[in-house]
Amino acid sequence: MGELKETLPYGDWPSPIDAALAAAHDGQPESVGYVGDEAWWTEPRPAEGGRRALVRRTADGATEAVLPAPWNVRSRVMEYGGSAWAGTMRPEGPLVVFVNFADQRLYAYEPAAEDAVPRPLTPLSAVGGGLRWIDPQIHVERGEVWCVLEEFTGERSTDVRRVAVSVPLDGSAAGDRDAVRELTAERHRFVTGPRLAPDGRRAAWIAWDHPRMPWDGTELIVAEVTDEGTFREPRTVAGGPEESIAQAEWAPDGSLLYVGDRTGWWNLYRDGEPLCLREEEFGGPLWKVGQRWFAPLDNGLVAVVHGRGAGRLGILDPARGELADSPGPWTEFAATLAVHGSRIVSVAAGPRSAPEVVELDARTGRARVIGAAHRDAVDPSYYSEPRSRVFTGPDGREIHAHVHPPHHPVHRAPDGELPPYVVWAHGGPTSRTPLVLDLEIAYFTSRGIGVVVVNYGGSTGYGREYRNRLRGQWGVVDVEDCAAVALALAAEGTADRERLAVRGGSAGGWTTAVSLTATDVYACGTIIYPVLDLKSFGSGETHDFESRYLDSLVGPYSEVPERYAERSPLEQADRITVPFLLLQGLDDPICLPAQCERFLDRIRGTGVPHAYLTFEGEGHGFRKAETMVRALEAELSLYAEAFGLTPPGARTLELVRGAGMEPAE
Repeated sequence: MGELKETLPYGDWPSPIDAALAAAHDGQPESVGYVGDEAWWTEPRPAEGGRRALVRRTADGATEAVLPAPWNVRSRVMEYGGSAWAGTMRPEGPLVVFVNFADQRLYAYEPAAEDAVPRPLTPLSAVGGGLRWIDPQIHVERGEVWCVLEEFTGERSTDVRRVAVSVPLDGSAAGDRDAVRELTAERHRFVTGPRLAPDGRRAAWIAWDHPRMPWDGTELIVAEVTDEGTFREPRTVAGGPEESIAQAEWAPDGSLLYVGDRTGWWNLYRDGEPLCLREEEFGGPLWKVGQRWFAPLDNGLVAVVHGRGAGRLGILDPARGELADSPGPWTEFAATLAVHGSRIVSVAAGPRSAPEVVELDARTGRARVIGAAHRDAVDPSYYSEPRSRVFTGPDGREIHAHVHPPHHPVHRAPDGELPPYVVWAHGGPTSRTPLVLDLEIAYFTSRGIGVVVVNYGGSTGYGREYRNRLRGQWGVVDVEDCAAVALALAAEGTADRERLAVRGGSAGGWTTAVSLTATDVYACGTIIYPVLDLKSFGSGETHDFESRYLDSLVGPYSEVPERYAERSPLEQADRITVPFLLLQGLDDPICLPAQCERFLDRIRGTGVPHAYLTFEGEGHGFRKAETMVRALEAELSLYAEAFGLTPPGARTLELVRGAGMEPAE
């Protein structure tokens, strides 16, 4: 017989997973690559001001930082960044080129050189957001780096141009913008870094223009490379307004591989011919420049990240049409891949393991962890046992979600008590949340608060039809789907109907805020760096990349202005009747603090209990350990207040009734 558990109410269970522990394990490795025989990648350092460190695995199996603090390998192109470094091995040692976050300059660094110090390759600019760089590719024989330049031409966030360029490796462009050579006269609002074909005579890249987002439609462009190193006669070879090309790479035999969704699913193609048609995704939304869902091997095989609502690592044999998945406990691989011979490196996680760097040998089929190895910081018996489920929403539509029930190895709730549940709405909204270990979720479930993560209509991973459900319906479908899942859990006796909450960041913050203004499902909500004012967001009060996003999510403002008022939480703030917590970074260039301030002005005098916490030095997504600790503790305190819980050691959150008024009782 099992050991008897001590009875305590849900939400009052003591847990070793505190906010500091969850913050220390926030973030994941990204941007994997090989430099010679070594695997390199970036990983977060929450305790070091949230910087991203460039690290490598050495020949003896050790992991070491390539660059010391405060070097921060992170680009701000399109604000979400992406591939911010590249490396190559030369006879004299490795050469790495990277973007430094503080000044956004491109630097070259030779770790093996005597008195090695990063040297700038690009100049600074005082205009607008300055000069930014991303997706570098080193061409040693040409003495240059190919990458994308994002150049601000004025003070507005939309005064910007992007173009493929060549940057000299000798540093001659560090003080001279004119030494940066533009590779093509072709002009698009957005471009990815060009890839050079094995014969050196062709280049390929992806481009798109407003008002499209990259998951709506992109173009795959191929051009000839002249003897002078510029591109001529560019032509579109795939893609269009309703076909999204997410990635393109040259295979060793000179054929062009790419991922496109002409069938309704992101599948893999070679020179326009399908390699593996399946109703699952071999690509995803291009939020960051340089994301990679596939990588060709020298022997003709292709490493792929694929799945339906998940991302498994597989080896595709195009000649036989066979696809074999890698072994191991990992259920989710990230959109970052690199190959070296038969070796494949990526970032993977699972329901019981956080993201770690994994290497697969395609010859032996053996997979192993080579970096950021998951180690349980607490007894894993405190982790919940999550389940992926499909719920039924309005009109009988399917809704995908991950249910993380409360769980504790020592405590149980009194008979007949139902647990409180928090609905998590992901950001994007064109994105999804995978089923992997997340200590922020465990922070709540180990205390007796359930979490259900809803991949509402509009989420990726389930095909274009599911993704397009949100077209013109943002603030409707996402809100309905989250509410349907919450009420279904209550109806089946899994959750307490009177103790439901909703939370989310960015687009998830929007869904949370609209849920509080448009439904009576929730007892409280946590709104994190949100969109609150559609009209201002769609008229320039955000960055360029998403400045026309609302054309598809809501509709062009000139055609449906009434929707912008009907759905904006700012315009409907008087409908909120339950407590809420609002969290905002003061340096956020995407969802500006001004929206929060206008929203709170509308709350003034309503008597609704709330708290507003701001964080200096934080942008769109919290990166500093101290910020994450404060935010997580405040969120738990809100639920304790709203649900009548007494979690041990919970920090008291002072709620006010209307902006600047008396604290709530």
